[in-house]
Amino acid sequence: MLEDLLTGPVTSGGAHTELRAQTTESVKVSVVSGNLIANAGGTAGGVCARVYKNGSWGFSSCADYDADSVRAVLKEARENGEFLDGKLNKGKAPLPEMKPYITDAPAAAPILPRKLYIDYAMALDAHIAKTYPKLSGRRVIVTGEKFEKLLCASNGTHAHTVAPRVYVYVFLSADTKDGETLELFDVLDGGSGYFPDYFTDPAQYYEKIDSLYNELMDKTEGIFPEAGTADVIMAPSLSGMLAHEAVGHTVEADLVIGGSVAGHNLGKEVASPLVNMVDFAHTALGKPCPLPVYVDDEGTACADEVLIKDGILVGYMNNLESAQRFDMAPRGNARAFAYSDEPLIRMRNTAVLPGKDKLEDMIASIDHGYLLTRTGNGQADTTGEFMFGVNMGYEIKNGKLGRALRDTTISGVAFEMLKTVSMVSDDLVWESSGYCGKKQPMPVGIGGPAVKCKVSIGGQ
Repeated sequence: MLEDLLTGPVTSGGAHTELRAQTTESVKVSVVSGNLIANAGGTAGGVCARVYKNGSWGFSSCADYDADSVRAVLKEARENGEFLDGKLNKGKAPLPEMKPYITDAPAAAPILPRKLYIDYAMALDAHIAKTYPKLSGRRVIVTGEKFEKLLCASNGTHAHTVAPRVYVYVFLSADTKDGETLELFDVLDGGSGYFPDYFTDPAQYYEKIDSLYNELMDKTEGIFPEAGTADVIMAPSLSGMLAHEAVGHTVEADLVIGGSVAGHNLGKEVASPLVNMVDFAHTALGKPCPLPVYVDDEGTACADEVLIKDGILVGYMNNLESAQRFDMAPRGNARAFAYSDEPLIRMRNTAVLPGKDKLEDMIASIDHGYLLTRTGNGQADTTGEFMFGVNMGYEIKNGKLGRALRDTTISGVAFEMLKTVSMVSDDLVWESSGYCGKKQPMPVGIGGPAVKCKVSIGGQ
């Protein structure tokens, strides 16, 4: 556990000040066709300070964590803030005062010996090799990660948090009759917690691997969709990706200030009235979020940020400075990945909310279209224009599922595409195994229901 060396220096300052000590521990094991090809891990950490001076920020960090380092980074951050204030002369008012968040973390458990990860990956790989001889390739990845932070801020926040997470991924490959190699992957399980919280007996995931294998076999016999605008049902993995990439980034206040499409759409209709979207802090619909965040790295207690309500854009995600600019309440969206990173406005657990429709009714409502079930990647820009890869799906004909699809893409402009949403399923499915890559990596949760809409889809 991190020793508390921070409180005194922070409370003695006058300007808004943050001191953060942090360690990050990680493990990654990769087994490819029975061979251990990656066995990596380590621990990194240090301390940083940030000081606000009339609209300018001074920042400093150090890989050492002791009383001398704390004093040194704080002194340097103050000097840097004063230097930048003298050069930029922004003359801004002090940041708003926020209620302090005070908590102490439970004892941090180790993320366990690497051998445990290796043995589990090898056991899964052996089962796959024995059970599915038609495969041309297989890969099992097991990851573990733990962030421990001690944050003290001049508003009185004193927060000690420990955030572990763990995941197991399985990748399967098979050859088509014409010699093309196709791949599908799935995250078997994982989220906030330690390895034993999820993974004990590999047999508990055999059924899920079997389902992935069957989808891959369907895909080897699959077809390409007809290119053009189509009626589609985006499964939760795609609607969650849309919530994050194509909408979430456009409503981060720093990108709004930089000219994102959300800047002139606040208070306007940007989606069907069926669409609601929230960036959740730690609890969603009465259940814990996949990656709960209780206090951000500016010392602000976290709360949910409603982004779209009944199709209307109603909010942005802010830090203290942008919240003051837009006259909005800061809700804890300033996050930093490493001890040497300054906090940026980031998402936490961003999701489209469930509706009232059943998936079977959504499929039955389409004469000719597609059910898109898996995506491996996606990208969008600040105009809301997006393109996502689709690596699994099925055609829909006369209200029934047909043949599987080969790899394709979908594209569009989020605030236009969302206006075509006509049905939203009544479930919410979360994913949390990836990182957001906005200048620095950041663990995030994405979620959503199935959504029926119109979108441009690629062909062969």
